[in-house]
Amino acid sequence: MAGFLADVVQYRKLLLMILVLGIGGTHLSGFQMSVINYTSPYIQKFINETWLERYGSVLHQETLTLLWSFIVSMYCVGGMVGCLCSGYLTAKYGKKKCLLFNDVVLIVAVLHTGFSKRAKSFEMILAGRFLEGIGAGIHMNAHVQYAGEISPKKFRGFVNVTSSVFFALGKAVARILGLRDLLGTEDTWNVLLSFSGMVALIQLLFLPFFPESPPYLLMQKEDKAGCLKAMKELWGEGNYHTEFDDLMKEKTVTKSTRIMNVLQVLKEPSVYPQLSTMLLLLLSLQLCGLSAITFYTSEIFKTANLQESIIPYVSLGVAICELTSVIFCSSIIDRFGRRILLWGGYLLMALILLFLEISLLLSDQFLWMHYSSVILIFLFIIAYGIGPDASWSFLLPHLHWCSGHLSNSHLPVPPRNKREVNL
Repeated sequence: MAGFLADVVQYRKLLLMILVLGIGGTHLSGFQMSVINYTSPYIQKFINETWLERYGSVLHQETLTLLWSFIVSMYCVGGMVGCLCSGYLTAKYGKKKCLLFNDVVLIVAVLHTGFSKRAKSFEMILAGRFLEGIGAGIHMNAHVQYAGEISPKKFRGFVNVTSSVFFALGKAVARILGLRDLLGTEDTWNVLLSFSGMVALIQLLFLPFFPESPPYLLMQKEDKAGCLKAMKELWGEGNYHTEFDDLMKEKTVTKSTRIMNVLQVLKEPSVYPQLSTMLLLLLSLQLCGLSAITFYTSEIFKTANLQESIIPYVSLGVAICELTSVIFCSSIIDRFGRRILLWGGYLLMALILLFLEISLLLSDQFLWMHYSSVILIFLFIIAYGIGPDASWSFLLPHLHWCSGHLSNSHLPVPPRNKREVNL
């Protein structure tokens, strides 16, 4: 206990920076992904009323569904644009400046969505969602890399998992604020959509008080004094020459590198193992069934004959369950390693999905199967939070390894320590 308190005191600036990075990083992505579900009926009604006022006719259901689909998908389109730009922007301007600029973009975005109701323009929601998507593409990448670079080796696993913690926290906050007792009403749906602007403003105000990442200062800016100063500012007073020497060695290895585009990287055989690992992890995250469980949770609860009034609160319980399991994962990941948690998590999720499918098929024959479906959803979320949600932490060493910089000998840049590869 005494050692834990000593670490908290020594690394208090680092912990504060992780908090500031998180609330303006993956927290916003989790919030924006979940909040759209609570505003769906109100936005569709708003579109219909606006169309009627403009053109004197009611929208056909197919057209309304199409416009709503555009609003939802604009976030994904913007996210793809933001992801494509994030690598160049973070390499050229640094993670700190990118996040500060990104906060301005997000504030502009929520001004569009927040005032769309007053302006009677659903096109402003389209523009706002697109800008929010661009912001998500940038801050998702910048936050994860920034957090990994500012953390000392002994806390790197814990710090990397905080991105997943804040992502789950964003979903939970969206479900709390989306309750009909708070902002999930027809009169306040635009205020609910604008909440992310306040979070972006908090990061915009406080992030300038924290340093840029030490690796960026040394490798990109060649500021040795600034690098050591950033280490001491974040990690407390101490001798960090070992970490500094590791960065110097990495800088020496990457000094004669050439930056390659995507096609050149795909043609380079030496990075195939890292690319394969990254693609496998990313595809497994997308295809593990979490999206289906998230989007159809309410429908499953309805088939379980739960009362309509309590379904939002049960859904909130699912979000809190995910947040709790992710926090638990962050406390054990350095002890057990990413690989064991991933294998175990995916195995449990596969079994739970099998039982969930059986319970849904037999729900008409056995009434108690309805309630087993609810329990299985909670178990699925717990398995995901403890295991696969650690994939982002597992990906970071490979992202550093396969960052697009190859030496003249065509060998990939090694990770900063061997333990990252073994995990």
